[in-house]
Amino acid sequence: MKTSVIGYPRVGAKRELKFASEKYFAGEINSTELESTAKDLRKSHWLSQKNAGIDFISSNDFSFYDNMLDTCFLLGVIPERYKALTLSKLDTFFAMARGYQTEKADVTALPMKKWFNTNYHYIVPEFDDTVVVQLDDTKLSSEYNEAKAAGVQTKPDVIGPYTFLKLSHFKGTKQLKDFSNDVAAAYKTLLEKASTLGAEWVQIDEPALVLDMSDDDKKLFSGLYNAILPGKKVKVLLQTYFGDVRDFYNELLSFDFDGYGLDFVEGKETLNLVKKAGSSKVLFAGVVNGKNIWRNNYTKTNALLSEIKNAWQGEVVANTSCSLLHVPYTVKNEQKLDASILAHFAFAEEKLSELKEIASGDSAALDANRKLFEKPRVTENEALAAKIKNLSKKDFTRLPTFAEREQIQKKEFNLPLFPTTTIGSFPQTKEVRANRAGFKKGTVTKEQYVEFNKKKIAECIALQEEIGLDVLVHGEFERNDMVEYFGENLEGYVFTQNAWVQSYGTRCVKPPVIWGDVTRKNAITVEWSKFAQSCADKNSKKPVKGMLTGPVTILNWSFPREDISLRESVFQIALAIRDEVLDLEKNGIRIIQIDEAALKEKLPLRKADWHSEYLDWAIPAFNLVHSGCRPETQIHTHMCYSEFIPIITDIDNMDADVITFEASRSNLEILQALKDKNFRTEVGPGVYDIHSPRVPSVEEIVNAIEKMKKFVPETKLWVNPDCGLKTRGEKETVASLKNLVAAAKKVRS
Repeated sequence: MKTSVIGYPRVGAKRELKFASEKYFAGEINSTELESTAKDLRKSHWLSQKNAGIDFISSNDFSFYDNMLDTCFLLGVIPERYKALTLSKLDTFFAMARGYQTEKADVTALPMKKWFNTNYHYIVPEFDDTVVVQLDDTKLSSEYNEAKAAGVQTKPDVIGPYTFLKLSHFKGTKQLKDFSNDVAAAYKTLLEKASTLGAEWVQIDEPALVLDMSDDDKKLFSGLYNAILPGKKVKVLLQTYFGDVRDFYNELLSFDFDGYGLDFVEGKETLNLVKKAGSSKVLFAGVVNGKNIWRNNYTKTNALLSEIKNAWQGEVVANTSCSLLHVPYTVKNEQKLDASILAHFAFAEEKLSELKEIASGDSAALDANRKLFEKPRVTENEALAAKIKNLSKKDFTRLPTFAEREQIQKKEFNLPLFPTTTIGSFPQTKEVRANRAGFKKGTVTKEQYVEFNKKKIAECIALQEEIGLDVLVHGEFERNDMVEYFGENLEGYVFTQNAWVQSYGTRCVKPPVIWGDVTRKNAITVEWSKFAQSCADKNSKKPVKGMLTGPVTILNWSFPREDISLRESVFQIALAIRDEVLDLEKNGIRIIQIDEAALKEKLPLRKADWHSEYLDWAIPAFNLVHSGCRPETQIHTHMCYSEFIPIITDIDNMDADVITFEASRSNLEILQALKDKNFRTEVGPGVYDIHSPRVPSVEEIVNAIEKMKKFVPETKLWVNPDCGLKTRGEKETVASLKNLVAAAKKVRS
């Protein structure tokens, strides 16, 4: 069998692209130096795949920020306000991703949303009436030629026209239908140019095919490809991932594609579809999981491939289930974990070997792999399993009802209209990171570490009091990451040194690994929260929020187990976080924020599966965490960068007292849904975007609050940034928060 990889990680094994990009933003290097780093990374990635024996290697899967944003430039979908900045192409690209602010210009970034059911964030393309679709294949051609010069034949990879249009925002009088013909013409020209370059295959990614498809969607896809494919002189691989294409499978086989990439890992119905109807075209079978880090079970995969080959008439190629963008680079960079643990992990580089071993039928590799799976990896915690089995309805129900609690809490806290707060974290300076790193290395004693963090917490409380915020936070200076920090204090987790994964742009995360059954070792946040509240009690007496990460987010932002269900995993975590919530309450913390930033991440892509496969356990897991709290204790939660409108009723059923969420980049589109669904929970839609370095003006925030007031009752509206401030600079953070407080006071008056 031949082998294929859909896409490869791009930030670098040691996050070289991240650090080079940040130096470029700071003016410490120029564009030539940034591009040099990018070229080195691309060459390294191609050669790694070639040396591993991969037959189909992608080019153009690299990006300085995001492939959807690259596609905007491929097609000329650049809104007028960015063109008007008259910047270089690279700086215009970054302005669309990050925003742009000088004394002469102030332009916000494009919206950012989660990429299907992953923790990766994409930039949402925007078509305004000035957009003229025009192909610019400079990047695609350049990277193809780079690979060729390095001795690697690649398949240029592009986001497909259907997915691009379906995920775009149309701002103006022109709509999708007004651009589809020009977009199709651009892709047709792209195939012609790829043929001229010498490419044998072009990979067109259409993950939107795994979503629910209406008749109009099917007409759109058909119209696009009936215009694109006739007369092509290059082979076209239609690549899907993150699920199955059950709504359009039979129709898809009738198009003149030369290969079909189907997901057999997350695609529940893919094997059944193939058994019902095959094809003589090439099938790129996604059998190696591109989203999780566990070793592939060769016995099961070979059995699956046998069934696939029996049903499919054409050639079968062993493929990844999706791009390897969603896993770390290599296990080789891990020196601290025991070899017996690492033996169960396969990061991107190891998945290349898995593909080759599966495809070659290597008997020695098959035997070694079989031995790895012969016995259970961990011993079950029987007491924990019994506890979960015996949970009853009362364990998931908080009393009294929300309406009663709301009145009790109004009296308890006596906050002004439009109370101001932040989401939790404050900027983590070099000194903060150095203190934490030194403590881990042993060069900073525990006493020094604690003393430093207490000093930072006291300063953070004093700063918030000076700014005038109504509900304070402790700043989270002790935390490396909102999930890893909690995982370090829970039994059942293991941690890597360099297993970094891109979340968006230059933001990388290092997800912990759920190795076994999860329980709480000891109190995690109580002492820090108590100290922060004591600092506030000396002066303003304002409440300080206890800050926790919720069970669903901890699960979704970890690499989960595959030997038990996600439902069982999340209930284990929920019971551990519940203990922490009740301990905070016992120690005088009156407001507790339980972040569920990733609630929507594992929501099935098809609506029919939402409740039975996810929401029926995800929402109760959150309820379980706070159901034992007193009515005076106010429970907050936070969510970000997802399309929450379809599940807004389910979010209300989480029964939190206050929810803050990202809304600034999406122009507060969620507000109408809150009104339409009679959303009862108090809300804080983010009034400015923290993922951009620009400082919002008072008037800008006032306008956002005034807009919110039209949809949310004044007594239920909070004012806050759209996410945590960890990645921002101190100067811009202080300026932004001062403007936020000034805006809230102006609206009150």
